[in-house]
Amino acid sequence: MIIDADVHISPYSTNNGDISIDELLRRMDRSKVDKAVTWLRPPYMREVAESNRYVYDAMKNYPDRIIGFGWVDPHLGKDKMLDEVKRCHEEYGMFGIKMNGAQNEYYIDSEFAAPLVEAIVQTTLPLAFHTGVDAFEATHPYRVGKIARTYPDARILLIHMGGVGFHDLSNSAIEVMLECPNIMGIGSAIRPINVLKALKKLGADRVAFGSDTPFNLMHVEVAAYYAMMDGEFSDEEIDAVMCRNIAGFLNLPD
Repeated sequence: MIIDADVHISPYSTNNGDISIDELLRRMDRSKVDKAVTWLRPPYMREVAESNRYVYDAMKNYPDRIIGFGWVDPHLGKDKMLDEVKRCHEEYGMFGIKMNGAQNEYYIDSEFAAPLVEAIVQTTLPLAFHTGVDAFEATHPYRVGKIARTYPDARILLIHMGGVGFHDLSNSAIEVMLECPNIMGIGSAIRPINVLKALKKLGADRVAFGSDTPFNLMHVEVAAYYAMMDGEFSDEEIDAVMCRNIAGFLNLPD
């Protein structure tokens, strides 16, 4: 089995590379990906409710394929986003909620974002953070480490592990993950050589496969992961990276 731990879908039809749930499923079938951790792909500052609903509908219609996550943005208003956290948790039954300080332009460990972070933690749902050089000050892995130490019982996904570019913050991501066992790294949009470095230093149980679809080609990323791990890890360890790590971290049913 393969679980892709980083994909985006959108209800909008634009020329910016958005994909629908139907296109995602086509790409999953081509790539032999069984399930996908799925969140929205909003343009900057757009309302998120419609897109979160779209992800929920995809999860409801394809419960064996789609692992839905919500998305909140503090710029859209604290009370409105607190309601969205509650909706994603109680009404939609999503598996977690994501925050992206790069796309939505805020420091993830700031007082501005703190009420939403705390609200998500209180639901006991996993919390996913974008990290990367595209907004390295706002989304630096050290900021995720600060949150992880503040909430040591929270389950946190470190999306991209400081990647999103030729240069990355992978060394910082590894350092933070060594200090914070409640963080799982998602190795999407980061060079395979640095994913391999993370696997060697952290162990094959701390990193999960992600493609960052539609920004990357899912079938190519799947092939790259298998090629990267070939001869370096056992079949059991490869299976952990491609499936079991994220399944266990999210408490997915067998």
